[in-house]
Parts: sequence; structure tokens; C-alpha cells
Amino acid sequence: MRPNGVLMGLLLSAAPAAYALPDSMPKPGGIAVIAVADDDLRPDVRFGDSPTMLIRERGRWYAVVGIPLSHPVGPAKLTVIAADGSERELEFDVIPHRYREQRLTVERSYVEPDQSQLDRIWSERRIIDAALERFRDVEVDSLTLAAPVPGRRSPSFGFRRFFNDQPRSPHSGMDIAADRGTVVVAPRAGVVTATGDYFFNGNTVIVDHGQGFITLYCHLDRIDVIEAQRVEAGQPLGIVGATGRVTGPHLHFGAYLTGTAVDPALLLEPQ
Repeated sequence: MRPNGVLMGLLLSAAPAAYALPDSMPKPGGIAVIAVADDDLRPDVRFGDSPTMLIRERGRWYAVVGIPLSHPVGPAKLTVIAADGSERELEFDVIPHRYREQRLTVERSYVEPDQSQLDRIWSERRIIDAALERFRDVEVDSLTLAAPVPGRRSPSFGFRRFFNDQPRSPHSGMDIAADRGTVVVAPRAGVVTATGDYFFNGNTVIVDHGQGFITLYCHLDRIDVIEAQRVEAGQPLGIVGATGRVTGPHLHFGAYLTGTAVDPALLLEPQ
């Protein structure tokens, strides 16, 4: 049974494991799963200016929405555009969630980069953002992710971070403890949309799984795939390393919905 939530009885609080939909957890950095239409024809659903993922299940269309960490608690809304062009709005509530702080010590250049490093950072940011915001309109049957690497999963997503006691953006992924050289695999099929050695992220792979569902793998010691390559679930992407802004070897694993970082723990299979 699917319990009703705050969206006029349409916001799901859980999706049974046998179904494609993830659990709904509409907190900042979380995922809202919202029933939007019962018609056969697929609607167009927007969250702000961005399209949302749509999954059809048991004759009903559901929007799967990534909620930014910066989104205020309280009312939010979707715009639903039916096949005939008519529009309506659906409201739901973003629920409170408090994230902890994390304090790390790294090389000074990763906290106070010089101008040449800043130029590199901005150039790389454009490449990374383009890959994370890609929306490939293909059918997605599930958002469940297998573990990309074995190891202890840190609950560090959303932590407010301080590097050398200076505040920086919240942590937008999950750190998974693993030894240098451990193989990192694709948690589900997709297309590699970007690879590179980036200033903060080190050796990085970005994989597009369709409809704005993107995964990110950072600090690799080696990259074993190329851009535009199709990868299958379980296929090696590279090996764990300690490149970029890190304090030691591990995998930074990120999950995104239409450019919005969401907590990977909401999508990963249980350990």
C-alpha cells in the first residue's frame, strides 16, 4: 500500500521495492515522487524552469523531482502541462531536515586558489555543469543504483563544509571508503558524458542514465572509459584514488536529477 502525503493525497511516502519508483523524501537534497496524471498521453512537468523525470506505473504518470539543498522549507509547486496544452499547478511541501557540519584540512591552494587556478576552475565548471544538466529524453524504468564500489558509506551528503576553517558549499555527494586501486563500476547502464582531471574533483567520470538522471564519480586514480561510451551495469569506470581536493583515497559518488544534487543514499541498494 502507498500512503498518501501532503500533495493532496498524491505525494508518495514510499514506493514498494517491486516497483520502479524510489521512496519519496521531499527534503532539501531529497526526492519528491508525485502523481501528476492518469492519462495515457505523457504530460510535460516542470519544477521551476527545469523538466522533471516522468515514470509511468500502473497507468499513472509520476514526476520524480530532485529538491535543491538550498530550497526553503515549505510550499513548492510543479507545473503540469497536459498533452492538449492545458496547464495546472500541483503543490507539495518541502519538509525540514538539518545537516551536520564537516571540517577538513587540505592544501592551501584548494581553499585560496590563484588567478590561473580560478580560470581553470571556471572553465571546468562549465563542462561539469553541462554534463550534470543534460536531459536525454529516454524511458527510465528505475532509479535504483547498485553500489559503485564496496565500502563504508559516509552520511556526509549535505554537510556544511569548512576547509581550513573557511566555509564552502555543502557536500553534494556521498563519500565511500575504499582503498586506492579498488575498481569503480557503473551502478546501472548509461552513457559517459564527461571525463577529465578537474581541479577540485580530480579524475572524474560522469554518466547519463536518462531524463536528467546523472551519476558522478570523483578522485579516481585512473579513468577506464571515454566520452560518449555506452556502459552497462557493473562495467568498470576506473579505480579509486586520491586526486583533486581530498584528505585520502575514497570515492566521491554523486547522484543528480536535472542538475540537482540529491542524496545517493535514497537510491542505493542497501548494503
